[in-house]
This record gives sequence, C-alpha cells and structure tokens, in this order.
Amino acid sequence: MTVQDEIDDQQMIINKLRQLESEHRDLDDVIERLADDKPFDQLKLQRLKKRKLILKDEMTLLRSRILPDIIA
Repeated sequence: MTVQDEIDDQQMIINKLRQLESEHRDLDDVIERLADDKPFDQLKLQRLKKRKLILKDEMTLLRSRILPDIIA
C-alpha cells in the first residue's frame, strides 16, 4: 500500500465518521422530539435509541482506525 493509498483510506474513514456523527446528532433531535410528544411510541423510541448505540459503536471503531496505536 502506498502512502497515497493510506491517505485516501484515512480520508474515506474520516468522511464516513462525519456522516455517522451527523446521523447520530439527528437521532438525538428525533428522540428528544418523540419523547416530548404525549403519548409517545415506546417501540419507536427504543428502535431509535438502539440505532443511536449502533452508530456510536461504528464511530468508535472508525476512530480507532484513524488514531495511531500508542504503545505504553
């Protein structure tokens, strides 16, 4: 793998991370609005929260790929 390939790969990861972060923020807004509505759809709320957790896990994985490993 060339240096340029590594740079391109890093940029692709960063772009995907930004996309996931945006979706995560959007879900925050949707969850907040849904919780404000009375009565609210508990099942829908649970699904949105689950999706948000999945996004968080994906973001953590991507961040670990772009941050260099530090040997202590």
